[in-house]
Amino acid sequence: MTAADTASTRLGRLRSALAESPPLLWSFAYFFCLLSGYYVLRPVREAMSASRDVEAIFPPALITFFADRGVALGEFTLQFIFTAVFVIMLLLQPVYGWLVSRFPRRVFLPAIYVFFIVTLLLFYAMFDSGVAGRGLAFILWITVFNLFAVAVFWSFMADIYSNAEARRYYGYIGAAGTLGAFLGPVLTHTLVERVGIANIMLVSAALLTVCVVCIARLRQYAVAREAERGLASGEKPMGGQILAGLKLVASEPLLRWLALLVVLGVGIGTLLYNEQNRIARIAFATDEERAKFFSALDLAVNSLTLVVQLLVTRALMSRFGIAPALLIPGVAIILGFSILAASPLPMLVAVVQVFTRASEFSLAKPARETIYTRVGREWRYKAGAAIDTVIYRGADLTFVWLHKFLSAFGSSAVFGFGVLVAGMMTFSALQLLRQEKKLPGTREAAPVAGAEPA
Repeated sequence: MTAADTASTRLGRLRSALAESPPLLWSFAYFFCLLSGYYVLRPVREAMSASRDVEAIFPPALITFFADRGVALGEFTLQFIFTAVFVIMLLLQPVYGWLVSRFPRRVFLPAIYVFFIVTLLLFYAMFDSGVAGRGLAFILWITVFNLFAVAVFWSFMADIYSNAEARRYYGYIGAAGTLGAFLGPVLTHTLVERVGIANIMLVSAALLTVCVVCIARLRQYAVAREAERGLASGEKPMGGQILAGLKLVASEPLLRWLALLVVLGVGIGTLLYNEQNRIARIAFATDEERAKFFSALDLAVNSLTLVVQLLVTRALMSRFGIAPALLIPGVAIILGFSILAASPLPMLVAVVQVFTRASEFSLAKPARETIYTRVGREWRYKAGAAIDTVIYRGADLTFVWLHKFLSAFGSSAVFGFGVLVAGMMTFSALQLLRQEKKLPGTREAAPVAGAEPA
């Protein structure tokens, strides 16, 4: 079969999927605009994190506070940021739990995105006027935005699609998001030096506005599916405890292994992220130059992710389930970090970063999200969000300080430790698969013990 025949076959499968499932097109648009809106901003975040100008990141009062105590804040930029993000996540978790417990889906989903749109307009004003400390505020905000906005997206998808549909369609939905993630850095790379960082905020706000429209259109499909299958309605408040998400993670073996898998995966990413920022801080002089570098790295990640999603993910998960998608990234990371431990060259760090992030987005993430189609709404919206926010950032915080300690012994020590973490991640994936086999075969089957009816 020629390449043209293969492309035609895959295009035919996509057309078939769109005909079978009308909400797919709106799901594509939603995830495309969501990730495009995020990736427009991501290079700005990376540029600010790697900035040499500490006053562009931190408020003067904070710099003075630490200086009076003999601490050069610029030497602990990432450690301070990750610590602050974790504290913010702890504070926001009960707020989010209250929101999803007390309000129906039609209220809390758009409310989350409207909040982010309004705050983007505030950041436009801050960057346009050059407010001191704008970097820290923006870095903290975008980290919260990325985790919450994407977490609620996948929870919402699990309201719309069954487990079998998720295995068929999540690869396509992920590819639509990757196209958006591909467009975001292109926009930033093209526009940032012409219009400035402030106006990039308005581009992202416009894309998130489209997400709100998509939510309104997709809600009718979720309502129809719940009515057809006799599932718990998302049009009614979920109820339950505000901190139910964290309690479920603590009490349910499947969620515990899922959380540990996320923690170790985050650890791998954090080790690479810190090395990446060190390279950029040395190599580039201005925020704009660093933003262009990070946008190029994002383009490479998203290009590889898109290829895997279109050519591998759907076929792999439809035929073999989620096991290969969970295990392949761990094996690849063990190999990549072993190479880096022996030869920690800057270009190799960039290459391993591309492969690590691409395997997470194209294989591991869709596989983990497929599990949520087989459990109740409280597991999806509360436990899933707890794992993707508080636990995720707790892992960030732990590993950013571990990196600070290990980096004193050189890059080889950092990557050697990463091999150990990747091995533990692969073991956690195996344990998660054991627990996943105990779940009902489809989302319409009997609910999992300890979870609300799906």
